[in-house]
Amino acid sequence: MINHYLDIAPEVMDALNEGRPVVALESTIISHGMPYPQNAETALRVEQQVRAGGAVPATIAILGGRLKAGLSPRDIDYLGEKGAKVAKASRRDLPALLARGMDGATTVASTMIISRLAGIAVFATGGIGGVHRGGAQTMDVSADLTELARTNVAVVCAGAKSILDLELTLEYLETYGVPVLGFQTDEFPAFYSRHSGLSVDFRVEAASEIAEMMQAKWSLGLDGGLIVANPIPEAYAMPADDIKAAISRALAEAEAKGVKGKALTPFLLAKIEGLTEGRSLQANIQLVLSNAALAARLAVAFAGLQVKRVF
Repeated sequence: MINHYLDIAPEVMDALNEGRPVVALESTIISHGMPYPQNAETALRVEQQVRAGGAVPATIAILGGRLKAGLSPRDIDYLGEKGAKVAKASRRDLPALLARGMDGATTVASTMIISRLAGIAVFATGGIGGVHRGGAQTMDVSADLTELARTNVAVVCAGAKSILDLELTLEYLETYGVPVLGFQTDEFPAFYSRHSGLSVDFRVEAASEIAEMMQAKWSLGLDGGLIVANPIPEAYAMPADDIKAAISRALAEAEAKGVKGKALTPFLLAKIEGLTEGRSLQANIQLVLSNAALAARLAVAFAGLQVKRVF
């Protein structure tokens, strides 16, 4: 029944049917992460990065009440131009958006759901959501974390967004059995920064090693995703003190204005961009491109394992 709602782009469908590597990409970064036209241009650059790594990109979204696995350049431009007028769609929003024939820009959680429905095992994003600061009292925990606990997709990211409580986020992931793998690092990256002072569960050196872990996990029936934490490239990392100061000011303004819920993260990211004179936006773009490149290598490695299993 669910396939009634799902459209897979022909290029993506051909790749999946032939066992070739595919990488899922989210659309919240297009409609809610950057200004137009930079958002659409960045999305196309990310797709090209995936292609350069030998995989087929499948940008995920909801258009006219249809789940889309793979968008055209025109679709991407449409989402970019409409911007925040497009609903930010997480797990809870999917039934209403589909039933009402609406558009939606998918978060990490909903991108994972649609990826799994389409049969895509690897997903590249910027940073995952997590436990917000003060979450122990407010219970403000991103649906990304619960999706990671149940949906079989490997998520390549630059850690969790540094506006969050990273320590509590990692505690939550540990409780629900989500492996946190550090790509060539022992330390959990903090989105704009390579360093958080917090450890990953396992350091991995190569995409092939991650692919083996994916296969082992799911072959055992251990449902849920894996986090592949890929630090932002050194050349684009922001000084920890600068980003901490910007986050503190942004959080204070959000509290003063009563910004909460799904509006909080876009508000904070936009405010931080202004406070850092655009440096945070450039860092965001570069880390997404880096994650897309690694995700392509991972998708190639994982597809190779599936071929070996068949023969």
